[in-house]
Amino acid sequence: MKVTQPWHGIPGTTLFDGAQARKGYALNRMCYSFNSAENRAEFLRDEDGYCARFGLNPEQREAVRERNVLKLIAAGGNVYYLAKLAGIFHLDVQDLGAQQTGMTKDAFKAKLVEQGR
Repeated sequence: MKVTQPWHGIPGTTLFDGAQARKGYALNRMCYSFNSAENRAEFLRDEDGYCARFGLNPEQREAVRERNVLKLIAAGGNVYYLAKLAGIFHLDVQDLGAQQTGMTKDAFKAKLVEQGR
C-alpha cells in the first residue's frame, strides 16, 4: 500500500524526505560544519576548495555559487542547516522569503507589513 503525504504535489514545494536527505547529505554535512567560526572563515577563504572537501555535486556547487536557497533546497539542502550558510552570505530570513516568493526583499517586506494589518 502506497501512502501519499498530504502536502505531496504542492507546486513549488520540495518535500524533505529520505530521498532528499540522502541527496543532500554532503551539502547538509558541510552546512553543519559552519557551527564552527573557524570553518566559516575557511569557507570564505576558499569556497571552491571547501565545497570540494565535502564532496558537493555540480548541482549543489552551482546553487552555493549562486547563493540560491531554492536551488539548495532542491539539491537536498535542509533549511535548518542552510540557515548557517545563509548567515555566511549575510542573508536574513526576509532575504530567504523574498527568494522563495520571487520578490525583491523590499517588496517582500512590504507584503509582510500589509499582511500584518
